[in-house]
Amino acid sequence: MKKPRKTIMVFVMCIVMIASTCSFSEAEDKSSVNMQILGEKLKADKKLLVAQNMQLTEAEAGKFWPVYEQYQDELFILRVRSLQLVKTYAEKYESMTNDIAKKLLNEYLALEGLRQKVREAYLPKFRKVLPEIKVARYYQIENKINAVVNYELAAQIPLMQTDR
Repeated sequence: MKKPRKTIMVFVMCIVMIASTCSFSEAEDKSSVNMQILGEKLKADKKLLVAQNMQLTEAEAGKFWPVYEQYQDELFILRVRSLQLVKTYAEKYESMTNDIAKKLLNEYLALEGLRQKVREAYLPKFRKVLPEIKVARYYQIENKINAVVNYELAAQIPLMQTDR
């Protein structure tokens, strides 16, 4: 995946920008429009990255992209919840309590469980439209993108303070 490194970095920067603006939104309306534009750019960049790396035939592409779009739509709902979780964490960071920490951790674990369920639910759908090697390749690409995004987000999000 050397060629699309620039696309990966743009994608990651968009995710980090979205997460970092969660705590600093002054003009909600303008911010909302900007977030929508950024989200659309993010979606297009990710699709380009996947397209560059999947090596699909024309016939495979015709079957793959509709399943991909459905999958991304479901993942989008989880991304919105994840961004809300980051936003809540940022808002509560200075006034963190055990109850808030518990709620945040429970939401995080619920989201991780849902992500796994979505991945598992779509595996047979991808297997119907692609050979197994290409399905595995697609899941690898998704995993690599998620790893980079999670790394960048983790670098931006401070650990909870325990001295309260």
